[in-house]
Amino acid sequence: QVQLVESGGGLVQPGGSLRLSCAASGFIVSSYAMTWYRQAPGKERRLVASIPSVIMSDVGDHIHYTDSVKGRFTISRDDAKNTVYLQMNNLTPEDTAVYYCNAMLGEYEYWGQGTQVTVSS
Repeated sequence: QVQLVESGGGLVQPGGSLRLSCAASGFIVSSYAMTWYRQAPGKERRLVASIPSVIMSDVGDHIHYTDSVKGRFTISRDDAKNTVYLQMNNLTPEDTAVYYCNAMLGEYEYWGQGTQVTVSS
């Protein structure tokens, strides 16, 4: 059974950092593209960062970030832990949202339950 479990969210002051985790089970994360999305109150869910599968050569060259997080967020994968991370630095109130982990396994799409990130002083 495929399952994605996010953790690591919380309340942080502007300029602070958080690391989100997405622990996967039922499949091998390195074999599929993994993506972080976020949804702010009253807004659509939007892509934040994605990392391709190891099948793609030069994985680092194909990591994608939305413009607003470039230089501040880093997506990574720990194959031994079957977990994907999102390191978020220099957070701003505009980063406040529920963050979701996503996996596309062929024609099937899976989502985690989300983790709340609130950036406020």
